[in-house]
Amino acid sequence: MSSDDTQQQAVGLLQQLGLKEYEAKCFVALSRLPKGTAKQISDIADTPRTRVYDAIRVLEAKGLVEIQHSSPQQFRAVSLDEATETLRQQYESRVDELSAMLEDIEPVELEEETTAHEVWGLSSAGSIAARTSKLIGEAAGEVVLVVGSDGVVTDALIESLNEATERGISVLVGTVSEDIREQLQSRVTDINVFVSELKWLHESENSESDDNVTIERILLVDRDTILLSSLDPSTAEEHAVFGRGFDNGLVVLTRRLMASGLLSSQDPGWN
Repeated sequence: MSSDDTQQQAVGLLQQLGLKEYEAKCFVALSRLPKGTAKQISDIADTPRTRVYDAIRVLEAKGLVEIQHSSPQQFRAVSLDEATETLRQQYESRVDELSAMLEDIEPVELEEETTAHEVWGLSSAGSIAARTSKLIGEAAGEVVLVVGSDGVVTDALIESLNEATERGISVLVGTVSEDIREQLQSRVTDINVFVSELKWLHESENSESDDNVTIERILLVDRDTILLSSLDPSTAEEHAVFGRGFDNGLVVLTRRLMASGLLSSQDPGWN
């Protein structure tokens, strides 16, 4: 990846964190210099000089840039560590403020409809990982998890599983490889981990089919809540379905699959 591509990506990320385009461009340009004038920043950032002054004022107010009042004026970015921490605090503050606002919004009352077999869809690895941790945190007695790849084993998942075992929750984890099994066994206390014999978890890798979608995770909580996700290697996108209810068709099917092919050898009475 070229320096220009990296610079453009950095500008895009800063915009996602709340900076406007010229502000992001000027900050990235300054981060490449020990210090610089408006003209130097303008040349590197490919930004009109008049917009540089406006952007610098905003960046200074945000604590990201320092100004030397000389002739001509000199500007410099704060250290990378300081800038990162400042942006993190500002971002977290906005998230906390948004959370408080959303909680204060009055809900709209609708006529309640009873649906016994609801199934919901989720997309993006981050959202699916967050829902996985949330469901594990809500467990009252039992968590059964099948891990389809080492990408699922994040620090957040490890923390959720450790918290569950500390609460006395029974945690059983099946993996597709010995390496993942050893990793989980060493990082989570009081956990039962084994290599799954469910061949269909990754059977597409060894087939001639064009369908290379693989199972990333299967989570069953208290035998009545299920989350199942798959990964498309061609797009690196993870998608999941989620359902609740002991009589939910998705939950019943997954529970039976686990009981017949995953859990029977671990717990003969599980069904």
